Amino acid sequence: MEIRGPVLLPARREEIELTTLDGLTLVGELALPADRDPVATLVTLHPLPTAGGFMDSHILRKAAGRLPALADLAVLRFNTRGTTSPRGTSDGAFDGGASEEFDVAAAMAFVRERGLPHPWLVGWSFGTELALKYGRDHDIDGVVLLSPPLHRATDAEVAAWAGDSRRMVVVVPEFDDYLRPDAARERFAAVPDAAVIAVDGGKHLWVGENQTRRVLTEIVAAVRPDALPLATEWDGDLA
Repeated sequence: MEIRGPVLLPARREEIELTTLDGLTLVGELALPADRDPVATLVTLHPLPTAGGFMDSHILRKAAGRLPALADLAVLRFNTRGTTSPRGTSDGAFDGGASEEFDVAAAMAFVRERGLPHPWLVGWSFGTELALKYGRDHDIDGVVLLSPPLHRATDAEVAAWAGDSRRMVVVVPEFDDYLRPDAARERFAAVPDAAVIAVDGGKHLWVGENQTRRVLTEIVAAVRPDALPLATEWDGDLA
């Protein structure tokens, strides 16, 4: 069977709740490899909720559906404050990326409590802003930034990553609506060790199976390169 679209590969999937320092409950899901411990953890941060972003935004949903089986990764997804998905609605209200600092902290506290290994923040669009603004405060191995718009993260917040030992991988679509590769190279030049990866033909929303596979490949290349190339067919049972 070809791995594409909404296919769910085998995993242990658990509905979870996160509690923020300001007393909110956020809803989410943890997906783990079906029959072994994960080797690393993706803490995913979804696109802008006021523009339809949520924990089921397709790249994040497909990461959770495929990467526990294909790359032995744990994938944590959750709705930031005030965000609704089929999983439910998180408490609170959207705060433009300010109080969402507490949401990122709640996710990282969950990772610590569960003993999940080698966490990476994987942000998409608005989620990249949260990773840039707050990721340095947490015990992570690195950040993967998908389609960063750099609307809320300031130049100073980007430059603060210069010299940080944790890896930064920036995946930029050729035809992004907000920040295209040449502009991204300029904006991230303040972080000399950042890897800016331009994706030919890519668009901000990464629509289509070819773009999905490219994005998932870049995530795994950063976090667990030994798992590449990612399989495109599955011979076993499904979830």
